Amino acid sequence: MRGEPISRRRALGLLGLGTAGVAGWAIGLGAPSSDRLKPAARGYGLAEPQVLASRDGLLDVRLVAAPGVRLAGRDTMGWGFNGTSPGPTLRVRPGDMLRVRLVNHIDQPTNLHTHGLHVSPSGNSDNPFITIEPGGSHDYAIRIPAGHPAGTFWYHPHHHGTVADQIFAGLVGALLVEGAEGKTDLPVNGDRLLVVTDTTLDGAGRVASPTMMARMTGREGELVLVNGQHQPVITAAPGSLQRWRVINGCVSRVLALRLDGHRLTQVALDGVFLRAPVDRDRVVLAPGNRTDLLVRPAGSGRYALVSDPYDRGGLGMMGSRPTTSGPVTLATLATAGSATTTPAVPATLPAPAVSQGSVTGKRRLTFAMGTGRTDMGGMRFTIDGRTYDPDRNDQSVALGAVEEWTVVNTSPMDHPFHLHVWPFHVLAGSAGMPPAGVLQDVVLVPARGWVRLRIPFSDFTGRSVFHCHILDHEDLGMMATVNVRGQ
Repeated sequence: MRGEPISRRRALGLLGLGTAGVAGWAIGLGAPSSDRLKPAARGYGLAEPQVLASRDGLLDVRLVAAPGVRLAGRDTMGWGFNGTSPGPTLRVRPGDMLRVRLVNHIDQPTNLHTHGLHVSPSGNSDNPFITIEPGGSHDYAIRIPAGHPAGTFWYHPHHHGTVADQIFAGLVGALLVEGAEGKTDLPVNGDRLLVVTDTTLDGAGRVASPTMMARMTGREGELVLVNGQHQPVITAAPGSLQRWRVINGCVSRVLALRLDGHRLTQVALDGVFLRAPVDRDRVVLAPGNRTDLLVRPAGSGRYALVSDPYDRGGLGMMGSRPTTSGPVTLATLATAGSATTTPAVPATLPAPAVSQGSVTGKRRLTFAMGTGRTDMGGMRFTIDGRTYDPDRNDQSVALGAVEEWTVVNTSPMDHPFHLHVWPFHVLAGSAGMPPAGVLQDVVLVPARGWVRLRIPFSDFTGRSVFHCHILDHEDLGMMATVNVRGQ
């Protein structure tokens, strides 16, 4: 059954709310703010997760998903991998085998998604249809292709219906692909990892449960953390050049990054080098996006790394507010000491070649929010009028095809489009932003807008998924399957 477009009056009726009932709908996570956990301290130096690196072509790790991690300087009942959130940073090289035994010590089914990796979706590789029940485990074997680009990726659960809960609780980690020789290809003094997450914890350190409204809009946490810390300090010498690998691991929050007193030099997007560095006043990351930034402190001082307000739309209900993220201070850059001289930023970067194949097919996909019979009081989150069914093939594609997909968003909220396994080029969009010109795996589709993508299905057969990366929306049905078949 296709849903009807949502209206303000209809949405209020479905939720049983008058205008007075939506005063706090943008967060809507249960306990009043006075009963929420507050950070123990801020201003500590940036700590980075343990690094587990491959040797002799193999990285063999055991990841245990379990409650009990430190967040914002306090012991909490948040969830992590191997006792920390973020979990260990996995470092691999092209051609490596990544073996992961994932052990489930949480009270929900789970699994593992290597977000952004161009790897097989079948068997024990990056397979979103695997289910690991509480108390169980599963052995993954993920072969990194010999030609895989070096860059910044991440891992997180992807069991449908529980993804938002598990990431909001802290189950995330970085996954870095080094160059074939372990080189960074950049003349930097430091290579920093910044995994940005958000959550809300009650006074006892338990993760707050979302209201129905928070799930529909996409929950945003009151604590915004970098590597599990609240507003840490990043130290650097004046004139030095640092590479910041930023991962937006939030469930719904869009990050609009700005560094006081500096421009940010963007060198990569979604794990892929740009063709040339680009200086920006602000870099916008949808949930799931990554960016690599070069930062050269101009002089001694303290400079806030801020996520500016970003309006990602709303349900359009009378008296309600838009879901505006920020402003929030993420970290502070602190510089002191003698100035350091480093080489200039290179004029060009080792961006992978862009596929020049002829387009063999075109498709139009529609992301929509509407009314219909569901467990969410009548709200439906659909792609092409249907909610997710893992047993259905929504799109069938021939191996070797180069397709052009136009993703249309008829709803009053932005929806980040994410496709597993097969990265895409953004050709154009209704917002008029110039395309990055490189492969990426998440792109914001504006409210009432569209984007046009070119997707080379040049390798890997098998079934996987595409979905909205506001993870509450994915869990509520805004996901579909794609099956790439051999010739």
